[in-house]
Amino acid sequence: MILADKIITLRKKNGWSQEELAEQLQVSRQSVSKWESAQSIPDMNKILMMSEIFGVSTDVLLKEEMEIDDHEAVVAVEPTTAVVERETLPTRPVSMEEANDYLRDLVPFAKSTAWGVSFCIASPIFLIIMAGLQEQGYIALKEAQAVGCGLLVLFALIIAAVAIFVINGQKYAKWDFLDKEFIDTAYGVDGMVKERREAYSSRHITELVVGIVLCICSVVPLFIMMMIFGEDGRLAETMMEMSMAIVLAFVSVGVHLIVDCSIIWDGFHRLLEEGDYTRASKTVSNNPWMKGYWLLVTALYLGISFYTMRWDITWIIWLVAAAGGAVLYAFTNKR
Repeated sequence: MILADKIITLRKKNGWSQEELAEQLQVSRQSVSKWESAQSIPDMNKILMMSEIFGVSTDVLLKEEMEIDDHEAVVAVEPTTAVVERETLPTRPVSMEEANDYLRDLVPFAKSTAWGVSFCIASPIFLIIMAGLQEQGYIALKEAQAVGCGLLVLFALIIAAVAIFVINGQKYAKWDFLDKEFIDTAYGVDGMVKERREAYSSRHITELVVGIVLCICSVVPLFIMMMIFGEDGRLAETMMEMSMAIVLAFVSVGVHLIVDCSIIWDGFHRLLEEGDYTRASKTVSNNPWMKGYWLLVTALYLGISFYTMRWDITWIIWLVAAAGGAVLYAFTNKR
C-alpha cells in the first residue's frame, strides 16, 4: 500500500474530511488532495505530523511493504526480489513528478505513433483503387495518370508518417533512459503505476482483441469477392485487386489499435522494469535493426515498384514487411 492510500485510509477511519486534515497539518486542502492522488509527496515534517495525528509510526506510513488492514493492524509483506535488486545496483532516480510526466507524455506519443504506422500500411490503398477504376474504365484517365494520382497520395502518407516518427523521436528522446538505464523509482511511484496499469488493463485488452480480430478478418473481403466474381476474367482480377484495398484498410485500423494500447502498456512496464524492460534485458546492448527497418522497406518498395512498374501488385511488400517486422522485433528483443 502506497502512502497516498494510507493517508486516505487513516483519514477516513478518523472520520475527517480533507479540509479537516489539512487544518491539522497547517496546509491547504489542495495539498492533501495531491497527496491522496499520488501527484506529490508530503515533506518529512508533514509525515512526522501525520504519524502523531494518526497514531502510527513513520515506518507504517513510508514503507510500502507495511499495510494497514481493516482492523488498523499493520501487516508486514516480504519485499520482492525486484525491490532487493533495486537497492544493490547503480540506478537513475525517477521522482513521482517525472513518472507522472512520462505517463502523461505517453498518451500523445502512442496516438501519433499509431497514426504513423497506419499511414504506412494504408498508403497504397488509393493507388490500388485508382488502378482498378482506370482498368475498368470508370475514370477517364490514362494508366500513367491514375498511377500518378495514387503515388501522390502514397508519398504524402509516407512523408507524414516519417515526419511523425522523426518528431516523436526528438520530442520524447528525454525518456530514452527508461529503455537503457536501471532506474530507482521514488517512494510511491511503483504503487501509483500499478494502480494506473490496473485501471487501464480493461481498455488495453479491449483494443488489443479488437485490433487482432480486425487483422484476422481482413482477408474476408478477398473470399467474398472470390465467391461473387470467381477467379477467371479481367473483372474478377480487378475486383480481387480492389478487395486488397479493403484488406489494407482493416489491417491499418487493427494495427492502429494494437500499437496505441501496446505503447501505453509498455510504458507501465518501463517504469516497473517488467516484461521486456527488466534489468536483465537492459544489460543487452540496444540493437539498431528496428530503427532502419521501415526505411529499408520503403526504399525496397519504391525501388521494385519503379523498376517493374507493377504498382498494382508491389503493395504486397507491405504485408510481408509487417510480418517480417514482427519476427525481427521478437528476435532482437529475446536475444
